Amino acid sequence: MVQDYKVTRRVVTAIGEDGKSYIAEDGPTPAVRTVDARPGYVVNNIWVTGAAPAPVGAPDAVEAHEGVLPPAGGTVLRVIEYPPDPEDPEEMARQFEGMFGKLFEDAGRPGGENAHPGMHITETVDYAIVIEGEITAIMENEETVLGPGDVLIQRGTNHAWTNRSGKPARVAFVLISGRWA
Repeated sequence: MVQDYKVTRRVVTAIGEDGKSYIAEDGPTPAVRTVDARPGYVVNNIWVTGAAPAPVGAPDAVEAHEGVLPPAGGTVLRVIEYPPDPEDPEEMARQFEGMFGKLFEDAGRPGGENAHPGMHITETVDYAIVIEGEITAIMENEETVLGPGDVLIQRGTNHAWTNRSGKPARVAFVLISGRWA
């Protein structure tokens, strides 16, 4: 299946042998993930760190990164394009199962009665920054609609993302490896 989607431009800096900064890369991210079961859902993995503090000259490891979670003690930056959710609940459940089954098998899926099919939990602190469109953040007891420029800080909670707007939405996520106290 051919999908029409945006690939995020990634500009990476470095320090040369002469000690001066330069642009080491400028182009599309090399780590785009899609899943046939959810047409229009596109994950642009941008950068991964494996530790904190992160070695600033560490080589790029984003192409090898799999799953939703960052490396233990590290971070992952990704931009996700969310297509509008299908209106048919069975189709929506099928799409989310396909997405989690292919891309995010490492996410906890506690579910529950009448839970949204996208509910999941990660041992992370996430910064979700809406770039374009409108996305709804669903918690177990309530939900809120986010628009361009809004930021949600997700702190290890069971949550889901749904796009009821009828138009695509783009959200940047920074996931930081965490721990439950």
